[in-house]
Amino acid sequence: MSIEQNIFSILKGKFLTGENSLQNWGMTLYIVLLFLLIIASSHSVDTKVMEIAKLTKEVKELRAEYIETRTMLMQEKLESTVRAKVEPLGLKPITQPPYLIKIINKQSE
Repeated sequence: MSIEQNIFSILKGKFLTGENSLQNWGMTLYIVLLFLLIIASSHSVDTKVMEIAKLTKEVKELRAEYIETRTMLMQEKLESTVRAKVEPLGLKPITQPPYLIKIINKQSE
């Protein structure tokens, strides 16, 4: 058989209806199952890549929110901010330094 005849016999499907067709059907089914496995694996990888991209975006957003909140907290902890917030309540900073109160217990014997 020439190369041309071999190609035409493959295109006509004679390898699936000939004498040894049972072996050929087994191999064909095996190849089809491998292709289905490859397609399912590719789909699974695509899904995971999309999930990773989504989680990466969420991490960036949460990191930005954390930095913003931390900045606001540092601003709120400043003495000038605290002083301005408590001034309407009538609280003012002390002008005299604090003093120590000592209690001496004298026990009678």
